[in-house]
Amino acid sequence: MVKVIIIGSGNVAQHLINALLKSQKNGDPIDLVQVFSRKAASLNGLIESSKIATNYNQLVHADLYIIAVSDDAIAAVSNQLPFKNRLVVHCSGSFPLGKLNNSNRRGVFYPLQTFTKNKEIDFKTIPICLESETATDYKLLEKVAQFISGKVFPINSEQRKALHVAAVFVNNFTNHLYQIGSDICNEHQVPFEILAPLIEETAQKISSLSPAAAQTGPAKRDDKNTILAHENLLTDENQLKIYKILTQSIQENGKKL
Repeated sequence: MVKVIIIGSGNVAQHLINALLKSQKNGDPIDLVQVFSRKAASLNGLIESSKIATNYNQLVHADLYIIAVSDDAIAAVSNQLPFKNRLVVHCSGSFPLGKLNNSNRRGVFYPLQTFTKNKEIDFKTIPICLESETATDYKLLEKVAQFISGKVFPINSEQRKALHVAAVFVNNFTNHLYQIGSDICNEHQVPFEILAPLIEETAQKISSLSPAAAQTGPAKRDDKNTILAHENLLTDENQLKIYKILTQSIQENGKKL
């Protein structure tokens, strides 16, 4: 039985709690023995109150401690843990493994997904990126990861940093482009929902095509008349700047192929 403690109560922590409890309920040899949160109320309905710790000195012994807090708080949390030589990991895409306090064995347990509270997600589909300082610790992390996900990858800190930047482009920046699209629709009294099937089809394409092969549009075709018409339509300076930068990037990428 692998004993796990989660430190944190935010989006990632709550989804991890649910995933581990589901795995435990399904009969996997894993035991979520405790969850730490300074505010016990933030865990109401997630886990029984007897398993909630609000003080670091209340933490019991476990095989694995998962720090699931904001990047800015990871180092401070790892420095406050009142024990040594136990396996402590964080869930960040950008925080270096080496910045965890070296009083404990260190690792990374990074689920690459965007998490929202109260929005259910199938953890089995989420890639989990792992890193550790020893092969033994890696095997333990891999075992826990495989209980809750079907996609587990060994990723070192430099690779994880690059992966996180890539994730910002395909997730955060893409969502911002949705926002711009929504603003343009609102400005011209067009329902944004009309674009939903297009968004879904574009996302689904890359499961069978490379992004380069899936690229379409006036920039790809070098359709100068359409590009100029779009630029003339855009009255917002920031939107126009983004349109021109992305158009140029698509065209330059096409020249490389």
